[in-house]
Amino acid sequence: MSLTVSIRKGTPTDLAAVHALIVELAVYEKAPNEVTNTLEDMQRDGFGEQPIFEFYVADSEEEGIVGIALYYTAYSTWKGKMLFLEDIVVTERHRRKGIGRLLFTAVVEAAKAGKYKRMKWQVLDWNEPAINFYRSIGANLDGEWINCNLSEEQLLQH
Repeated sequence: MSLTVSIRKGTPTDLAAVHALIVELAVYEKAPNEVTNTLEDMQRDGFGEQPIFEFYVADSEEEGIVGIALYYTAYSTWKGKMLFLEDIVVTERHRRKGIGRLLFTAVVEAAKAGKYKRMKWQVLDWNEPAINFYRSIGANLDGEWINCNLSEEQLLQH
């Protein structure tokens, strides 16, 4: 069965499907218990008084939302305003059908429309399909920078 998808900006009514895809991504990335984000958090953070993220969905008449691309604005001291692509997720049964590419293109178009100076994202070093895709579009895969973070618990200790 061929699946027809349209790419559109996400809305609050999409959040349950978006959250389900985030959980699916966590399972794929071998971290099923790491998702602590809730629908309430996403409602507040995406559609509250000070929205801090936006997203596109790949929507199909047949199955509903089968993919997402979530992003936000960040800032580079050297370059200025940049768009950070947090995640592209396509449900497993529809991967390798070009849906991720459609979502990626939508985010690129948003970056161009917003006059961002740079677009950034991360990829796990074992995710060969994603790495190959990013190489195919000419992206710079920079092995020089080390990712750093503090968990919520670590933040409370400082």
